[in-house]
Amino acid sequence: MITSSRWLFALTRPAKCLLRPNLAHRSLATVVSPSPPVVRDEGIQLREYQEECIQSVLSYLRKGHKRLGISLATGSGKTVIFTQLINRVEPSSRIAQQTLILAHRRELVEQAARHCERAYPGKSIDIEMGDIHASGAADITVASVRSMVSGERLSKYDPEKFKLVLVDEAHHIVAPGYLQVLQHFGLEKQRSPSPALVGVSATFSRFDGLKLGAAIDHIVYHKDYIDMIGEKWLSDVIFTTVRSKADISRVRSGTDGDFRARQLSAAVNTEVTNEITVKAWMEEARDRKSTLVFCVDLNHVASLTSTFRKYGINAQYITGNTKRQVRGERLEAFKNREFPVLLNCGVFTEGTDVPNIDCVLLARPTKSRNLLVQMIGRGMRLHPGKNDCHVIDMVASLETGIVTVPTLFGLDPSEMVKSAKVDDLKGLRDSRTVKETSTGISGCLVGSNGISGDHHLDFTRYDSVHDLIEDTSGERHLRATSPNAWVQIDSHKYVLAAKGGILTLERRLPADISQSESNSDSGADDASFVVVWKHSLPPTETSKSPWSRPRTVATAATLSDALHAADTFAAQKFERIFIATSSSWRKLPASQGQLDFLNRLREVSDEEPLTERDLTKGQAGDMITKVKFGARGRFDKLMREKRGVEKGLERERRVKEMRQREVVRVGPVET
Repeated sequence: MITSSRWLFALTRPAKCLLRPNLAHRSLATVVSPSPPVVRDEGIQLREYQEECIQSVLSYLRKGHKRLGISLATGSGKTVIFTQLINRVEPSSRIAQQTLILAHRRELVEQAARHCERAYPGKSIDIEMGDIHASGAADITVASVRSMVSGERLSKYDPEKFKLVLVDEAHHIVAPGYLQVLQHFGLEKQRSPSPALVGVSATFSRFDGLKLGAAIDHIVYHKDYIDMIGEKWLSDVIFTTVRSKADISRVRSGTDGDFRARQLSAAVNTEVTNEITVKAWMEEARDRKSTLVFCVDLNHVASLTSTFRKYGINAQYITGNTKRQVRGERLEAFKNREFPVLLNCGVFTEGTDVPNIDCVLLARPTKSRNLLVQMIGRGMRLHPGKNDCHVIDMVASLETGIVTVPTLFGLDPSEMVKSAKVDDLKGLRDSRTVKETSTGISGCLVGSNGISGDHHLDFTRYDSVHDLIEDTSGERHLRATSPNAWVQIDSHKYVLAAKGGILTLERRLPADISQSESNSDSGADDASFVVVWKHSLPPTETSKSPWSRPRTVATAATLSDALHAADTFAAQKFERIFIATSSSWRKLPASQGQLDFLNRLREVSDEEPLTERDLTKGQAGDMITKVKFGARGRFDKLMREKRGVEKGLERERRVKEMRQREVVRVGPVET
């Protein structure tokens, strides 16, 4: 057994160093180096938002709240905030003086321990990880969650002596190991007395949408990477998406909701896809000095590395199997820009600080928004001589529910962008209200102020309401992500309806959210997407409406997060058989009642009426849902928008002709 007082020897020295006599428990500064103790820099200058964050935490703690979350972008200096909180959080009792820092990976544990050692040379610091055992009595204990719940190791920690539990990468906090530790410290629910719990994450969302409430009661501060870029705390980022041609339509999802790695690797790791990936990098980012590539697994890393080298590019790799010394040397060489491309699989998604990265190549598709943000975040740190980071997203089949760079900005995953900056994507999102309703005409659109802009407009031509309700293109991405039969009824509005209720998912601006919904328990602050619930009411004399007042049950910044929250809520309110796309009844022939309804709607005398051979029950039900919840109105709206844009294009043509006449040229005068 290795005692924590010699943890750094265990991590960095040859095995013979462990044969030294066991040292008495004391601060790491007296053990790690024979040099004088490190003097703490009392003059540390916190960034404005870091101080705001700390004050927000302290304010909530003074109000009696115990389980708090901080949402901060990668590169925001969360470790600085961690270390500041250790001294600034007041103990709940005279004996509650200790702090526990929890992390789930070795690198994060080591990083936190080093920061604490530099910040608090006078405090005792222990590590609980693998063969390194803590005493349970140190001022600060930095622990691996897996080690904490191994055997009887957790029992040596007295909850009454702890004032603070800090959790790094806290989006993992509802995993069983974390919950076991929280229960030991009396933090499985809000209670007093217990230590304060503060969790920090750059991706405070779960794939299931709602589970974080099992461990965190309040997100007390939020600053995402878009804010940080705008305020110049993070590097500018430009995005390019490239169709990879990979067919992942048959790749199944694992228990975590993302693709199964082995199947994904088989689909992505092909000669054609690897060639496209390398050529895309050569065309878009060959001048970049430090590119980090994310792959699926070891086989993918090996094949893609080989493809890079075939084109004369010095590409190296690091995986979980790379020996520690080789890994350190290779990473140091990459930081020194001795070679341009470093490939990895799952090593650098969290907690690794390599600020020189100026290009991130996403060679692996994912369904996880968290993973996508973590991968992109590796390239966002500031570094001397680095102007921006180029993120290249190799986009595979869209029908599988993948999350892509555009989805982070509320755009459809099929949106293709080239060298787009953050502001470009935000602007593109804002202009998409028209785009999603249209295909077939290109030109310049003139605004009300007479100024024209270069907008490519695509219009879908619907010749009848029936054509519109037959169009299922708007539902494909949702149904690839969700197990439920969501139906699109407007550009940014989807409905899941069954006996007893209606669940609506739609994109809204904050001003669009009614006061009654804002007062609900969902907290609709600046939400881009909201999930609204209405349930059926028995008929009464006082109310003519068959539905309850709408209640906002979830809000989210992205469509995928809102969808997962909506599906979780739907599972509580509906019987699965009535909403699941896989239900066997949906494959049966349409009923006569359904066919009669749709045939009356068509009102087209020269077409044969629909029969049970034309539609299944599920298809007919989806069409009827569209009609009941707005397809007619949407059709009229699309026709008005099309006529308006066509008039705008005609005005633009006339304006151009007039301007051409005003141009004076040397040469013959046109008659």
